[in-house]
Amino acid sequence: MKYTSEVFQRLSRGQFISSNSIDADTRAIYNDIEENQQEYEDYFSKIDFQLSSGDGFYYFSRKEAKVITENKLQSLFSWIDYLDFLKTYDTAFDAGTQFSLVQMEVRLATIPGLKEKLTQMFPDKTSNRQKLEALAGALENMGFAELVNEADGTYQVTNAFHYIEQIILCINIDEDVKDEIPQ
Repeated sequence: MKYTSEVFQRLSRGQFISSNSIDADTRAIYNDIEENQQEYEDYFSKIDFQLSSGDGFYYFSRKEAKVITENKLQSLFSWIDYLDFLKTYDTAFDAGTQFSLVQMEVRLATIPGLKEKLTQMFPDKTSNRQKLEALAGALENMGFAELVNEADGTYQVTNAFHYIEQIILCINIDEDVKDEIPQ
């Protein structure tokens, strides 16, 4: 357990530690957690943090009151839109995928409805580039993507992306109430 401080600093801010990170330090931290997972779990449980894992990533979770859980579900609405946009952009968009903002800009003109989805997600941004930068920034801030090349705006999707996919797949809308949900 060489990285308790680094793990806490990253995960307590809601970020993820992914095995396929482009950052060597992050991969080293991931490997140390993997080798000492029980020790890390025991260590953080003493301060009421639960070390959880997904397929190639780690994160903190806590048991929370129903009201807090409902608020978090509200915050997922934007991620549903982001995921819809990304899967429309590339149906194979997943962990390990590399994408560039330039490439996305080009595809806005060729994929029906893609530009409209982007506009709806970021109505306060004026240019397509600003909107795509906001999307990439959101992915990067959550640890779902990492900047590979700043010059051409290329990003790589991390394994933590599976987290948001799994959460959204768990949302089950009953057919009887589907029509009551505002669009």
